[in-house]
Parts: sequence; structure tokens; C-alpha cells
Amino acid sequence: MRRASVAAAAVLLALPARVSSAQEHAHPQVAPGEFGTVHFATSCSPQVASQFNRAVALLHSFEFGASIRTFNDVLATDSTCAMADWGIALSRWSNPMAPGNRSVSQLQQGKQAADAANRLSGHASERERGYVRAVGMLYDDYEHKDQRTRVVAYERAMNDLVMREPADTEALIFYAISLAASAPPTDKTYANQLKAGSILEPLWAKMPDHPGIAHYIIHTYDYPALADKARAAAQRYASIAPSAAHALHMPSHTFTRVGMWEESANTNNRSIKVALSTGSIAEALHASDYAMYAYLQMGKDSEAKAILDGLPALAARFDVNAVTGAAPGSAGVFALAAIPARWALERSAWAEAAALVPKPSGFPYTEAMTYFARALGASHTGDLATAKASIDSLVSIQQRLSAKGEPYWAEQVAIQNLEAQAWLDFAEEREAGRGKGDAPTSLALMREAVAREDATEKSAVTPGPLAPARELLGDMLIELKRPAEARAEYRATLMKEPNRRHSLQGAG
Repeated sequence: MRRASVAAAAVLLALPARVSSAQEHAHPQVAPGEFGTVHFATSCSPQVASQFNRAVALLHSFEFGASIRTFNDVLATDSTCAMADWGIALSRWSNPMAPGNRSVSQLQQGKQAADAANRLSGHASERERGYVRAVGMLYDDYEHKDQRTRVVAYERAMNDLVMREPADTEALIFYAISLAASAPPTDKTYANQLKAGSILEPLWAKMPDHPGIAHYIIHTYDYPALADKARAAAQRYASIAPSAAHALHMPSHTFTRVGMWEESANTNNRSIKVALSTGSIAEALHASDYAMYAYLQMGKDSEAKAILDGLPALAARFDVNAVTGAAPGSAGVFALAAIPARWALERSAWAEAAALVPKPSGFPYTEAMTYFARALGASHTGDLATAKASIDSLVSIQQRLSAKGEPYWAEQVAIQNLEAQAWLDFAEEREAGRGKGDAPTSLALMREAVAREDATEKSAVTPGPLAPARELLGDMLIELKRPAEARAEYRATLMKEPNRRHSLQGAG
């Protein structure tokens, strides 16, 4: 079936609302409040209507632990409700915007739920079977099909559902986030994102208290060129679902993109408080990383240091395998590595950076951040042996990620390796008494890092690179006494990373 165009999506939205099957009950809406307003009609027992709507509202805010529990509550009352197993399967997939491959145990659990939904689909409507078929694509033959193939297959299946059920607003909403999740990170036309936005924005005008719409608008426009389009959603989402830690954190994605540091710190602090109260430690760590970034950009070192000092207590409560909020265990591990590295690098505390100790985990790209910070710190302090050893580790991690089928993270580590190698070469040239006005090899490596960083996008797991490549290039040009060229690089950095403190100072 031909995939819907942006114009077609707009036409679909204009069609009158209807219930897709006579057997489906028009479930009442849940009252606006803690998690927003969702109305998802199903053929399940009318007794589970409010529970099901609440479960979907939780799912839309990526409160996966709570959504799984609530969908299971639905099954406890109506054991034939295929859509409850659909909801569990989609919750098990976790954050659709996370680029890393899902673990085998996660895929096994998700497939069990998808298979259960399929077995119950004889009790469901044809519309509901469309949802079940779509979620099954995420887990289809995962032992042999790569993740991107399955993500794209899910997006196409949701498109087919939208074409068959044009009045199903929930299908449109889930289709929109599937478009954003399947967008290639190297597509600078943002075709998928703009298409998703053209679906979500008219829906939001009709359903301003729907948590998924505001949430997905922020994700859809979480790119420097598009971030301004998400301002209204960022300012509204936290009030739609104030009991969801992720709803309180998510506005900071937009605030970070546009350099609104005070707003970012404030909303992340609220998120941390709610996440801790619900035991969502990975979510608290994720929000802490964004808050740390914001404080450092404001020069609020005491507040940033408080976050750093609080990490041991969070780490003691952290279970990497727990399914709680939007942030998976990998996001918690990421924050535990990123926060100390940011603290050192943003302050140019090179000796502190060189002294960082990598912590092995199941997510090698998080270890790479520590080795990257160590390499930069060691190159700046003249400890070239440590810099070389750290770069060797980056090379090894990149190779491991490539072998594991993690192309996105392999490329991010490759960029870090180029930057680290450039600064090591620069330090060696200085030690040998060369490079007073030029360092062609170092500059060439840095410019390659810039080109490759510009060709991709940051992951939603991070507020930004530990040190943007263009900013590092500007620093190198300053060292070479070429201030005019340096200012140009700092200004270019600010186009992508507005109000970054170091680049603002360098652009002068």
C-alpha cells in the first residue's frame, strides 16, 4: 500500500470521527489530571475502559513500568483483551527514540507479549488486529533481522493502519512517533520529522490535553533546525502530565536546543523529584545529566557540583535491568559516565579529566566518553602516554560496536577518536617545538571530526556532545594564534548549540 503523504495525512485528519467497528465500545475519556486525557476505543470489556485509557496515557509518556502493570490489570479483569497484550509489547520496546539495539532479554519479553496479543486477536476487531500486526514487526525474527529493518517495518505497518482507519486518532499519533523513530540520523531534510509534525500539530489543536501529542511534538522537532517548532509543546507538556517524571523532563530537550538553561534546570529538578519518589532511578540520572549541562552553561558550578556529588547515592539505588520510566538502564549508565566528564571538560579542568576512571558496562559507548575525556585531559597536561592509551581504548570500543551492529554509536565513538587523536598530535607537535602557527595534521583530523559530527544528529539520551567538534577546532585555532578563524568556528557552533557558554566566550 502506498504510504500516506503529508497532504494525505491532512485530508485524513479532516474526515469525521467514527468508531471503526460496531463491536468496539465508545469508552469514556479519563478525566484530565495527572497523566493527561486519552480516549482509545477497544472491543474489550467496558469494565476495563478507564484502566485501558490510563495505561495508554502512561505509555504515551513513556512510563513503561507503570503502563505494563496497568495493562496487566486490564488482563486480570478481561483475559481476552488482545489490546492489553499489544500495550505490553509496545511498552517492552521502551523508548522508540533510543538508537541502541535492544537486549535479547528485552526482545524475548516483548515478543512474548506480541505473540499473546496475536493469539487473542480472534476476539479483536480488524482495526485492533492492525495494531497487533504492527507491534509484531518490532520483534519479527529478531534473531536474524537487524533492528532498523524491524523499526521501518513497524512504521510501514502503522501507515497501513492509518490508511485503513483514517478516523483513528490514536493510530495517527502512534504512526507519527514511528515516523520520528525511523528517521535516518543522516537525513538533513528531516522529511520524516516534518511529516510527523504535520500529523501531530492539527491533532494537538483538537486534543490539547493529550499527553502523547505534546510529547511526540518535542521528540519530532528535537533538532537544531526544527527546535523552535516545539516551544509551545515544551511549555505545555509538563502541565498535561505532571505526575510523569518524563513529562517533566522532556521539555528540557527543547529548552536545551534553544539555549533556555534556567528553564531546563528547573524542569529537570522537578523530574528528578518525581522520578526518585517512584523509584525511576534511570530517569532521575537522565534528568540529572540534562540539569548538569544546563548549570554548566549558566556557570552555576556549585549547583553542578551538587549533582556530581549526588551520583554515588543514585548509583547505589540504580538497577540497570529495572523497567520503570522512559529512560532505559542504558540511559542511567550513560549519565553516570557523562556527568563527571562534563564537569571536568566544561571547566577545562584537564588534570581532573585525565584522572577519570572508566567503568565497564554492557554499553561500551558510555565507557568511550570517559576515555575521550581522559585523552583530552592528558593531551592538555602533557601526559601523552595516558592520551595514547585512552585513544587505543576508543579504537577498540569503536570496533566492538561495529561488530555488534551498533552503527550509530560506532560513528559517535569514531568522531571522539578523531578529536582525541587531533589533540594528541597537536600536543606532540608542541612538545617537539613545531606547530607554532600551523598544525596541518591536527587541524585536518579536527575538520574531519567536524564534518562527521555535522553529518549526524545527537541521540535523545544526551543534551549534547561532551565537547562539540567545532568548538574543539576553535580551541585549537586559538592555541595557534588564529583568533579570527577561531571565532568563526565558535559562531558556527552556536548555530547548532545556542548559548553554549564556552563558544559564546570564544565568539566574543
